[in-house]
Amino acid sequence: MSKQAVATALICLCALGAQAEVVNIDNAELARLAAGGAAVIDIRTAPEWKETGVISGSRLLTFFDDKGRVDAPVWLAHLKSLTKPGQAVVLICRSGNRSRTAAQFLSQQPGYKTVYNATRGLNTWTGEGRPVVPSNSTLAMCAAGAVC
Repeated sequence: MSKQAVATALICLCALGAQAEVVNIDNAELARLAAGGAAVIDIRTAPEWKETGVISGSRLLTFFDDKGRVDAPVWLAHLKSLTKPGQAVVLICRSGNRSRTAAQFLSQQPGYKTVYNATRGLNTWTGEGRPVVPSNSTLAMCAAGAVC
């Protein structure tokens, strides 16, 4: 086996080990993680934030724009400015579908050990009577219609 083949194999093995675990969580676990300092990232769009409010302390960072597009490198750069290295990251959307996709993407990025997906989203959070606060547009990193 050549040195190049060995090096390639080692790089592939390291890359496999770098993948973060995606953990699907319910609202009780979301509340516990948020209280413990996890970064809660609301990936919905600005109109959704305004319509329903947001979880207190969450950061607003649209993943898919209103046309379903995403600019993953830009989104990841914004996310890195909102989180600390090694910090737990919880992703939430309206129903858990978009956050699942974003969590899978994030799990492939270096520097993230565990990524949490709020599986039932903000719809269930509010349906359980859990508190939300009005969104503050100054918290939003990506405006509606922007590709983030």
